[in-house]
Formats: sequence, structure tokens, C-alpha cells
Amino acid sequence: MATIQHRKLPRTKIILRIIGITIGAILMATGLEIFLVPNNVVDGGITGISIMISYISGWKLGIFLFLLNMPFVYLGYKQMGKTFAFSTVYGIIILSIFTAVFHPIPPFTDDILLATVFGGMILGIGVGMVIRNGGALDGTEILAIVINNKVPFSVGQIIVIMNIFILGAAGFVFSWDRAMYSLLAYVIASKAIDGVVAGLEGSKSVWIISDVAEEIGEAVNARLGRGVTYLQGEGAYTGDNKKVIFSIITRLEESKLTTIVEEIDPSAFLAIADISEVRGGRFKKKGIH
Repeated sequence: MATIQHRKLPRTKIILRIIGITIGAILMATGLEIFLVPNNVVDGGITGISIMISYISGWKLGIFLFLLNMPFVYLGYKQMGKTFAFSTVYGIIILSIFTAVFHPIPPFTDDILLATVFGGMILGIGVGMVIRNGGALDGTEILAIVINNKVPFSVGQIIVIMNIFILGAAGFVFSWDRAMYSLLAYVIASKAIDGVVAGLEGSKSVWIISDVAEEIGEAVNARLGRGVTYLQGEGAYTGDNKKVIFSIITRLEESKLTTIVEEIDPSAFLAIADISEVRGGRFKKKGIH
């Protein structure tokens, strides 16, 4: 049996990953210490637990961010490998250091709503950058992945359930209005994470079934510059042979593609779905022509 050779990442790619994780961790520290923590607003996960323990004990936030996350990093090492674990440890160390550095800085705003919105957004962008570069900054995601096979819930559902308890606890530690602001910050951060991880242009898969499939395919190729693949399909009810178009586009091109299909065949079947990642082939993300 042939052995698979694992190639090392190029040095430039490793450096870019380190820079990405560093910037992401600093952004998260900014969102926490400059916006959320001074206004008693928490994030979900281990970060939220760390903020509450830091508030109760009076100790520095960075201490708890580091100590509470380490057991989960070990779980991540066992489950997802050495590179992930090292990237996560490095990110958490940078996060812990910069929360201490930023702690003496006065908050940018005392307006609780502005602090919640901008703090959640900056924190989410930072976490998204770290995830995109192969690490993590919060142990709850790692725990959710590890226990996913042992409970009848998805990773996303496990994270939501854990965060309901954590954000609910904020109501007892701070106040219930702060718990509601914390929930808002968590939602904003989650959306920002999704935007960064998926990319602002986000890739989409497209399936089109039409009697004039070749005409639509040529238009997609000419007007969007996207390659198309023709697949043979058969209607289960009619038994008719159908030509199916498959293509990959960006989110920015979705509206233009819909227009193309409607112009050529308004009765065509069109299905569009989000894709988390595209590799290989000649696909390149680009703007609309």
C-alpha cells in the first residue's frame, strides 16, 4: 500500500497564519476590554464564564481566559491534531496578554447599545480570523465537537444550549438587562464570525433544470465568466431525460444569475445553496462583470 506524503506548509503561509491569528486575538481583546467588559456585557462560551469569574474575584480577565481554555485545548489536540492545538494555544496566549494590556484603557463609549454592537462585531471579526487561520479562541466549540458523537444534537445546537446557561448566568451576576445585551452581543458576534469564515463573497452552488439548458449554460459562461457542468437527469414522474446545469458562483453574482435564467427560461427549476469552501478547478472569486 502506498504511503501518503504529508507536505509541510510553505513558510510564507505559516507566517501569514501567525499574523492572522495575532490580529484576530488582538481584535477579540479589543472587543472585550474596550467595549464589552467595562459595560458588564459578556460573550458566550468560556469567554463569558471568564468575564463573570473575573468580575466576582477581581482578578485579571486574561488569567481565566488562559486557564479555563487549556483543558479544552488538550481535547482539541486529541481530536483535531497538533497544528490546531498549537494555533489555539498561541491565539489564547496573545488574547490573554492583550486583555491585560488593554484593561487600563478607558472604554470608547459608555452607551451600552453602542458598546454591545461594536464590541460584538469586533470580537466576532477577531474570532473569525483565528478560525479561518486554523485555530480557536474559545473552548466551548472544541467541547461541542468532541461530545457531538455522544449526544443526539448537532455541534451548533450543543453550543447554543451551553450559551443559554452561560448568558442566563449573566443575569444573576450582573443584571437581567445586561444579560439581554449579552445575548445581543453574542448574536452579533456569531454573524460576524460567519461573515469572516465564509468570506464576504461567499461561494454558492447552483443547480438548474431546463429544456434550454445549453442556452442558459452558454449565457452563464459568457456573462458571468463561470464554467458550467452538464449532468444527465431523469424525471421520476415523467421519465423524461433532462439536462442539469451545475455551477459555482459567488454571493455577489446570485442576482445576475437569477436574471439570466429568468430571461431565457422563466419556468426553469433553479436551486442555490451556500458552500463553505471551494478548492481546485478553475474557480476564482471575483466581482460581477
